[in-house]
Amino acid sequence: MTGKIEIKKGTEIGKKWNFYYMWHRCIDCGKGRWVKYHRSLQPKSPRCHSCACKNRTYNGKSITGEGYMRIKLKPEDFFYPMTNARGYVLEHRLVMAKYLCRCLHLWEVVHHKGIQYPTGSRENRSDNRIENLQIVTDNRHKQITILENRVLQLESKLAEQAKLIKLLQFQVKEFNKREAGRQ
Repeated sequence: MTGKIEIKKGTEIGKKWNFYYMWHRCIDCGKGRWVKYHRSLQPKSPRCHSCACKNRTYNGKSITGEGYMRIKLKPEDFFYPMTNARGYVLEHRLVMAKYLCRCLHLWEVVHHKGIQYPTGSRENRSDNRIENLQIVTDNRHKQITILENRVLQLESKLAEQAKLIKLLQFQVKEFNKREAGRQ
């Protein structure tokens, strides 16, 4: 990627809805496509449809295109009301529901804290240990995501500043050596 992110409205690229899309290449096969994106300029799905389907397993668990684990539940399961139309529930929501001994409300969001992995990584989304999860409201989740992205930006800037400081220190040493040689 060249660093420039191409963004267009859906109607400009032949989509039915006028959401914003970004041009993104699949992280597995490299195929380019238009994808809806999050505020953090991350694609909603880092994989194309065919690669996302290849990564799925069909023994009751599967992986979504975004890297979340989901589990197929039977209609007699206590937590079945949390499933989608096909009977799947996201594993991190199920783990939290079992921990709380109740079904979660639609407005309750289960956030991956990312204790062990970088924010936004696939490993973070599949780490569904209860100590890596927290339940928040949708607004709180947006705040957490915004703050996490800001922390990543600041850490990146800090690393750049550290490199510049080292470069300046080296230049000062070289300058002092030249000045000492002139005297």
